Amino acid sequence: MNTTEGRVVARIGKPHALRGEVTVQLHTDDPESRFVPGAVFDTRAEVGSGVPRQLTLATARVHRGIWLLGFEGIPDRTGAESLRGTRLVLAEPDESQDDGWYEKDLVGLMAHTPAGDVIGEVIALELGAAQDRLVLRRPTGEETLIPFVEAIVPEIDPSAGRLVVDAPPGLLDIEQQGE
Repeated sequence: MNTTEGRVVARIGKPHALRGEVTVQLHTDDPESRFVPGAVFDTRAEVGSGVPRQLTLATARVHRGIWLLGFEGIPDRTGAESLRGTRLVLAEPDESQDDGWYEKDLVGLMAHTPAGDVIGEVIALELGAAQDRLVLRRPTGEETLIPFVEAIVPEIDPSAGRLVVDAPPGLLDIEQQGE
């Protein structure tokens, strides 16, 4: 995989219509200022995929609540399909806007209960319309989704390699019934 450094601001999804536009899964809380025609993004894609190292934004619009982006040099649906799964990266992180957590900051952290018991390891961050979710790999190997809200994840300490999950009753019980 291309290892471009920086902050991922979106992951390209499926093509939309025939003019080369793509849907994106947002990884930024400020898409209006990030997705401005002329903006240049580094890309993170599978090696050999043919995806350019940089993409220049040609168009950006919201259609039925979904961001649609078009890029210079990607004129049609076939070109748009080749971008699927590519992550758009800001080459230099904007530390002045750093008021949230990014997937790369969270993956690999061990999740603990407030009492210190290990719940699992963070393997991904899923962004949702209503709220984001941490994907944990439990010690049993199963995956569990945890709402990524401050009330449930009150403490994150990347330097210690851990975070705290204060799960409400029942959230983790479903997985524990089979143990």
